[in-house]
Formats: sequence, structure tokens, C-alpha cells
Amino acid sequence: MKKWQSLVALSILLLAVSFRPFHHGWANYDQTKTLDYTGTVEEFKLENPHASARVTDKNKTWLVILAPTSRMESRGVPTDKIVKGSKLRVVGYPHKTTKDEMRAERIYVDNVKYELR
Repeated sequence: MKKWQSLVALSILLLAVSFRPFHHGWANYDQTKTLDYTGTVEEFKLENPHASARVTDKNKTWLVILAPTSRMESRGVPTDKIVKGSKLRVVGYPHKTTKDEMRAERIYVDNVKYELR
């Protein structure tokens, strides 16, 4: 009986995982419209699944979706320099439906380029 219960539990778990939404990927971002601006960092979060920053350009504040923390580290992004008040150049794509969100393809910290792909 215990073996049967374990098999049922495992089957339910596998079924639940298979219906779990996949990683959102980047399909929700419009890759036909490239944004490229230098703004002021209002907030920076180095957390999973993606780092993010709120960056103000002119009169608009963007939620910038960055790379996963492991990729930020492996690319050598100096996250200690992305602080409130610092300048950050962001190149990426706007979200198709969320007007103040974008995903970054690359960023420039102290005029040094970091590819996030």
C-alpha cells in the first residue's frame, strides 16, 4: 500500500509540474521597438528570478527587468554601483501591454557595456 501511495503522490506531483506555467520568456516584449535612454536609478533589486530597477527617464519611470542574478554576476555587472541616484543607460524593449515596463538587453554602468542576454 505504501508503494502505491508513493506512486500516486509522485504522479500527482508530476502532473502538477507539467501544468505549471513555463517561464514567461520574452514574448511579452515588443522587439520591434528598441528603447535606448540614460536615466536615474530610483530603486534596484538584485533578486530572483530577475534583477530589476526603477529608472526615471525624463518624466517617465520605467520598471526595467534585468537578467537573473547569476547572469548579472557572470557578466561582471558591478551591482554595487547601481544605486539610487546613479545614472544607468538601458537598451531594451517595451512590454507590449504594461506601459511602464521594459526588459533590458544591455546596460551601461559608468559607460561600460554589459550584455544581459
